Amino acid sequence: MEKIILTVDDSASIRQMVTFTLKNEGYQVVEAVDGVDALSKLQQTPAHMVLTDLHMPNMNGIELIKEVRSNPDFKFIPIILLTTESQSDKKQEGKAAGATGWIVKPFKPEQLIGVVKKVLG
Repeated sequence: MEKIILTVDDSASIRQMVTFTLKNEGYQVVEAVDGVDALSKLQQTPAHMVLTDLHMPNMNGIELIKEVRSNPDFKFIPIILLTTESQSDKKQEGKAAGATGWIVKPFKPEQLIGVVKKVLG
């Protein structure tokens, strides 16, 4: 069974790049435009992993992580933050919310695949 990855970003170009990269590696991808959309999609299609941006309208990445972690069904799903923020306080905030890891934009497709394979096994 192929693994399903939910990618959440308000930037269409980032979503396209992430989706293209993941599909080339055989993953199934569900796209969401913000945290609110992501929660709705997660209810419809439970994913094996979430890749989320930090800065988004309606619900940011930290709020999304807290919401996902508060649902017993998704408590242990790996969540990776994709963001331009590299400050340690933001990383700490992400970790405290329940993020599994962090990728700083811009990133190379190989970097993304490396993290996904490491986390999903």
